[in-house]
Amino acid sequence: MEQYVIRGGNPLVGEVEIGGAKNAALAILTAAIMTDETVVIENLPDVSDINVLLEAIAEIGATIDRTDRHTVRINASTIGDLSVDYEYIKKIRASYYLLGALLGKYKKAEVPLPGGCNIGSRPIDQHIKGFEAMGAMVEQSGGYVTCDAPEGGLQGGHVYLDIVSVGATMNILLAATLASGMTIIENCAKEPHIVDLANFLNAMGARISGAGTDVIKVRGVPQLRGGTYSIIPDQIEAGTYMAAVAACGGEVKICNIIPKHMDCITSKLQEMGASIINYDDAIRIRSTGKLHHTTVKTRPYPGFPTDMQAQICVCMTLASGISRLTENVYETRFFGYCTELQSMGANILITGKTATVTGTKQLTGATVCAHDLRAGAALIIAGLAAQGTTVVENIHFVERGYERLVEKLTALGAHIRRIDD
Repeated sequence: MEQYVIRGGNPLVGEVEIGGAKNAALAILTAAIMTDETVVIENLPDVSDINVLLEAIAEIGATIDRTDRHTVRINASTIGDLSVDYEYIKKIRASYYLLGALLGKYKKAEVPLPGGCNIGSRPIDQHIKGFEAMGAMVEQSGGYVTCDAPEGGLQGGHVYLDIVSVGATMNILLAATLASGMTIIENCAKEPHIVDLANFLNAMGARISGAGTDVIKVRGVPQLRGGTYSIIPDQIEAGTYMAAVAACGGEVKICNIIPKHMDCITSKLQEMGASIINYDDAIRIRSTGKLHHTTVKTRPYPGFPTDMQAQICVCMTLASGISRLTENVYETRFFGYCTELQSMGANILITGKTATVTGTKQLTGATVCAHDLRAGAALIIAGLAAQGTTVVENIHFVERGYERLVEKLTALGAHIRRIDD
């Protein structure tokens, strides 16, 4: 069993380079199969979710050339199979983006129901609502979703999302790009990776406006072209290193980011006592001593991201006073890590969708288990801040979304190593 072994107590000092945004890259890779011309994607994170998706795209016939660790060339003109049956694709949530891409380009798709982290119910009813608004027939059976466009292809439609959903916004946007007429998507998610996907599609010849607002208009085009595109930096990877500095102490310059994307995280860490300076493409965060209690409620962007909930909770466990953390996106997300933090000495009381966190002076090392990607990141931060040795198990979750984590943390002065049992 692979594990991280961490000896805590060291402040983090130095510089760290942030990679491409996993959540943007997953959608953009699927969008790349919507043209018969070659697409080059740069600043691609080298993490397991990305590698699984690329292998799945290759399985249905696309030509994939990983020219270096962070660059891939994709040519989808050779795709001959519209049924995705690659075993590992069931393990990642982003499998559902293949529905929108294949349905939009090839008028048919069959994809396994998505997997990913167990952080609560994540139905795809809003995705299906959007496809049906464009005329598609959708069936779910035997763990698969099958979509068929009507004769003549998808037609523009009007979709009002019942809830703000990142996945549904992206998937409907993909399908609508090559539909006839205009599709209007209301109550959209506004996350940076949605804007990145729209920018990529527009660079390929799509006609999309309004990305980053709550109404997106997609004027369908007959075909897309190839090109080269660079993925935006990963907001959540950057936020994770910021939370680690706040919890462990020290001073780190976080490079290759878009500071505006970090505002929702920066404001809370400043409120807790961290000193933060923004540069054009970097942030410097410095610990100023004891953290202060705060209140956080997760919200769709530009609110505080649910994917940073677990990491900020670790900071709360070390803050003075009583903090409150309310999860408004995934209802069971607390249960993936709070019990593990309690075994390290954290004082956390969960009532419904709110965790009440009473600060403690010190966490203590323990053997803990990651139950999902961000929970694993939080437990690593806790281990870095704790007294003694922490062993984090189930690290395959962490490696779904963090590239060269041990190498980057070690360069900042952390004592962490990966071992294979």
